[in-house]
Amino acid sequence: MISSFIVPRRAIFASTTIKGNLNFLAKFFSAKMDELSFAYTSKRLAPPLDDSRHKGQAGRIGVFGGSLEYTGAPYFAAISSLKVGADLVHVFCSREAGPVIKSYSPELIVHPLLDDKEAVKKIRPWLERLHVILIGPGLGREPSTFDVIREIIGICRGDKKPLVIDADGLFLVTQERDLIKDYPAPGVILTPNAAEYARLVGEEKGTEKNDNKAILALGNTITILRKGAEDQIMDYAKTIKVVGGGSGRRCGGQGDLLAGALATFYTWTLQHSMEPDVLHDDRAMIACFAACRLTRECNSRGFLKKGRGMVCSDMIEEIPYVFRDQFELH
Repeated sequence: MISSFIVPRRAIFASTTIKGNLNFLAKFFSAKMDELSFAYTSKRLAPPLDDSRHKGQAGRIGVFGGSLEYTGAPYFAAISSLKVGADLVHVFCSREAGPVIKSYSPELIVHPLLDDKEAVKKIRPWLERLHVILIGPGLGREPSTFDVIREIIGICRGDKKPLVIDADGLFLVTQERDLIKDYPAPGVILTPNAAEYARLVGEEKGTEKNDNKAILALGNTITILRKGAEDQIMDYAKTIKVVGGGSGRRCGGQGDLLAGALATFYTWTLQHSMEPDVLHDDRAMIACFAACRLTRECNSRGFLKKGRGMVCSDMIEEIPYVFRDQFELH
């Protein structure tokens, strides 16, 4: 009696174990195939450099950020977007931040309008010209600034303008999820760190399945890039992980570098004619993948040269060379 009872239990255990292993392997190989597909596609995103193109076609990016306390973050994001390959980057900041950001670089087009009494009216005509809007770097949390950003997001929603939201922009949408809930395609990319992510989706989440469900609750056009030692790129259906590169040095500003690079890559994925086996829905994830790979390699190379003294500006100096090696077709 005992043996006849034990054998079926062992068989059930073995069957369950095999099934679990097969599911794990299927998931593992599916993720690897996605990673290989994304790596292949990301090397083909950059628009050709030829005489047939005009200024602006390779990307017109809008960065909303820059306040009395924070002027470095919008600069890091904007200049990174340019160095990846965008043609034009506009920075919309507060009046106090404007002269400072302008002094950092003559390459940027700076609009010190966020605290203007007619901010939305003056900004709106510019929105029509921009391919992707990045909201958050150095934005600050002034209620009046958030009032403007709410209206800007509303206009972008009506225009189906793709968004990247980082930093203080994430703080706002965490408090008011309806700002991005069911946002129209192409959609919104959110770039939280671990703490911001926990506030965004809830502390009780933590498995891929639950995370994907939490994102679906926001809408099927929402993509989240969770930054960390292992970057996780998630939408409502799947999760891709990015590892490798980087260093132990976590200098301030590298999240801004990533966000700016992401805005350019996102522009290109939306312009790009994808391979037949790449789903249209993967465009945001491919942009995230490319931005993660670039940021990690910039960190690694900068650290090799500067070590513990590396700062974000050192990483930004590496962008053209990392891009040449990893994203140009030779």
